[in-house]
Amino acid sequence: MRMNEEHPAFKEMSENHLYKIGLFAQMNHMTVKALRFYENERLLIPAYVDNFTGYRYYILSQIADLHRINALKNAGFTLDDIKRINAGVDTNSFIMKKKAVLMEKIAELTRQLAALDSYLAKDNVLLNTPVLVKEIPETKVASMQKRINSYDELFDIMPDMGAEMERLGYECAMPEYCFTRYLADWDKEEDILIETCESVVKKCDDSETVKFKIIPSITAACIFHKGSYDNLAESYNIVLKYVEENNYEICGPIRESYIDGVWNCESSKDWLTEIQVPVKKKEV
Repeated sequence: MRMNEEHPAFKEMSENHLYKIGLFAQMNHMTVKALRFYENERLLIPAYVDNFTGYRYYILSQIADLHRINALKNAGFTLDDIKRINAGVDTNSFIMKKKAVLMEKIAELTRQLAALDSYLAKDNVLLNTPVLVKEIPETKVASMQKRINSYDELFDIMPDMGAEMERLGYECAMPEYCFTRYLADWDKEEDILIETCESVVKKCDDSETVKFKIIPSITAACIFHKGSYDNLAESYNIVLKYVEENNYEICGPIRESYIDGVWNCESSKDWLTEIQVPVKKKEV
């Protein structure tokens, strides 16, 4: 008997033990009101209704039907969903769609938890900002590649590049966007291949050291770091942990965008850098 079928005549139930609605509710740890609600919603029809007294009766096999309804409710299905399942919809397909929705909710909650963790984990980082995944548009740049043996050499590259750009007639775009890309093995201690880039208005002639190029747009997991470059590793740990825990993978050269630095700040504690890690979702 289907859980939402009309109840048969009493004589057809003579071989089954009948349980009054109150006892049936007690047996299943629920209320009479809930059973009447299920009846009104045509989810679980009593096996027999006494036409004279109006008493509702249920049979033992309906316990399984009731447990199925409650199990589906606890899994997040609406009453309409359960009615559709009872009506004969492909149950496995229906449940898999529901599972996909729940998995997406879990992923979103996981992203929110990771954002909270990024606040809590930065005890030694001077700027409390969460990791943010955002789109960085296509950029026209003047660029210079070089191998360096120490990150301190970055301080020498910038002035040399600026002078060469000025000689070639480059005009910096506004707002300024100056960044370094680590083209290979960004976490090495020496022999580091970098590309220093400055966003420009238009193409000018190339030279032996400075080249014009267009860098495509990217999706990046980003975090702001305030203070000296000496403790950039702390911010890197936060953003890379976020990438790993949120089912992303790195898909391009990591960037450091220099917003405030030695050129406009008297103290290194006021330097502001944005770490930009190109990412894409891992294939499931």
